[in-house]
Amino acid sequence: MTARPAIALAEQPDAKLDGVTLLRTMLSVRAGDLREEKLLRQGRGWIHIPGQGHEPLALLAAFLEPGDLLFPYYRDRALFQARGVTPLEMARDYLATASSSTGGRMMPVHGSYRRLGIYPPATPTASQLLPATGAAWALARNGDRGVVLATVGDASVRQGEFFEALAFAVEMALPVVFVVEDNGYGISTPTRHQLPMRLGVFAPEYAEKIDGGDVDKLAARGSAAIARARSGRGPSLLWVELDRMTSHTNSDDHRVYRSAEDIAAMRARDPVERYASRLVAEGALAAPTLAALRAEVEREVDDAFALAEAEPAPDPSTAATDLRGPSSREGTALAFALAERENTIAAAFHRTLAEALDRMPDALVFGEDVEDPKGGVFGFTRGLSSRHPGRVRNAPLAEATIVGAGIGLAAAGLRPIVELQFIDFAAPALNQLANQLATLRWRSRGEWTAPLVLYAPHGAYLPAGGAWHSQSNEGWWTHIPGLRVACPSTPGDAAAILWTALHEQDPTLILIPKHLMRLRQPIVHAARGFASARTVRRGSDVTLVAWGNGVEIAQAAAEALADRVSVEIVDPVSLVPFDAEAVAASVARTGRLVVIDEDARTGCFGQTIVAELVGREERFAHFLSAPRLVARSDGHVPFHPDLEYAVLPDVARVTAAIEEAMR
Repeated sequence: MTARPAIALAEQPDAKLDGVTLLRTMLSVRAGDLREEKLLRQGRGWIHIPGQGHEPLALLAAFLEPGDLLFPYYRDRALFQARGVTPLEMARDYLATASSSTGGRMMPVHGSYRRLGIYPPATPTASQLLPATGAAWALARNGDRGVVLATVGDASVRQGEFFEALAFAVEMALPVVFVVEDNGYGISTPTRHQLPMRLGVFAPEYAEKIDGGDVDKLAARGSAAIARARSGRGPSLLWVELDRMTSHTNSDDHRVYRSAEDIAAMRARDPVERYASRLVAEGALAAPTLAALRAEVEREVDDAFALAEAEPAPDPSTAATDLRGPSSREGTALAFALAERENTIAAAFHRTLAEALDRMPDALVFGEDVEDPKGGVFGFTRGLSSRHPGRVRNAPLAEATIVGAGIGLAAAGLRPIVELQFIDFAAPALNQLANQLATLRWRSRGEWTAPLVLYAPHGAYLPAGGAWHSQSNEGWWTHIPGLRVACPSTPGDAAAILWTALHEQDPTLILIPKHLMRLRQPIVHAARGFASARTVRRGSDVTLVAWGNGVEIAQAAAEALADRVSVEIVDPVSLVPFDAEAVAASVARTGRLVVIDEDARTGCFGQTIVAELVGREERFAHFLSAPRLVARSDGHVPFHPDLEYAVLPDVARVTAAIEEAMR
């Protein structure tokens, strides 16, 4: 039996293009590119990201349909315009005007055009490819004939996420076409000895070179690859060799690392002029008509930039808007009641996932080992893949794939819920979390959103976890603007915050405290929104703030001091957004503050809470003593239980901090 090819090549199609229309687009793209270059020299711009030499790729847009999606990178101005972005819109994006597609937030050729199916590029290279596979999965799951076209620069194919995206697309037979735009350089570094296609990583028949200047071959291969994806026969990889006819950006000078002869030879094979000459030679376009077409395009581009330059700059007050959409402080009321047996966080979480799959047709779960018979390493999804075949899917051991595909699923309109087995292993997904997921709404001015729900067990106090099964790292996650972060400590709050997150329009990370996960607790039903703290215990002398595993320690410390100190315990539940007002109101009554955080002390979220409470005069005036922070020592969590507990907050340290605050 013959093994399935890793990346399928496209068959030769019977495809024809309107050559004059293609040339007009190429001329317009080049004219805009040159105009931006000129404006920069005149001090009327900030950066120039050229695409000269990449113009032939515009023809790929001819084979896309309205429902298709484009996941481009920052040298794809030709694909932008061929897909329908106007010269005026390109000019606005270059000048970062108030009416630009990102409201001045993003660099040129980073625009957002949802009406055209153009996902906004992020600068980190190759990071768009995993979301592209998730979007392709969504199109396939919905039964659409839609296709995703995802482009990437040649130097970027050494990123691990490039390989993850290819592997995932092949595994799932996704309708995605990857286009590697090989211009031979990664800024100043020649890539000819670095590309996996040249190193023999891919068999030659799976990565055949295409001369980007050969419009006929590029059209044939491109249309065939897109047709293949549209028919459900899986992904293709197009390796297109092009010239980068200019420096990387205006901050680079390619004359430093390219010879004059090399640059002259490259300009002599300018694909725009090469194609224009061909059309004239073949009689498809008369020389006078070509001259008139050039003049018409240049006038159109000049007019577009003149209009854009007259438009106002963005209002500085908008710089930080659109990080998140409106959030329910009250929470979304549960559509079900937890049974008495669901009196642990693990059981409540399982029940809520089951209800989501039952009630929300667009919901699906993706993560390592989540399918039956395992049902997740902690059993969160046990039985759910049998109950909902195809909607609870095992992921590869690749956290970037899990999160990146989830982003694409969410951006394409589904309700993905992704499981990371331990928050300790989230680092491979940090690029997707911080650079793609959390920025999407902001960088597109709310045009694109990704209501992805991520959950992961976190924290220590479970002996023998060691350094990589005991981390909490709230300081990392709460530092990412645009990401909601919650850490419930009761079954009721676990169900409520997950249910609320599933009805929000932005991403949420839910941290599940491992030590409390299977602890039986009374079930208290209440809607729980973001920035809605819970008062665990009333008191009058000290405010003790704790979340997750820290809540149990806080309760034990309060009981230990009950005959001498009246301790009020506040559990924020939601760390971002944070209910600072609830904590401030408590401190106004007690005059003292102690915060428990099992994260490493330096840079932990507990320090943020202290700074927030003392940073305003009206709040600072309520303090009768300095606030205290009880956190993990600045070190890693050791394996031996005695060593583990030696570095973590405990009852003794918390009671000592409370007593110090009372002096």
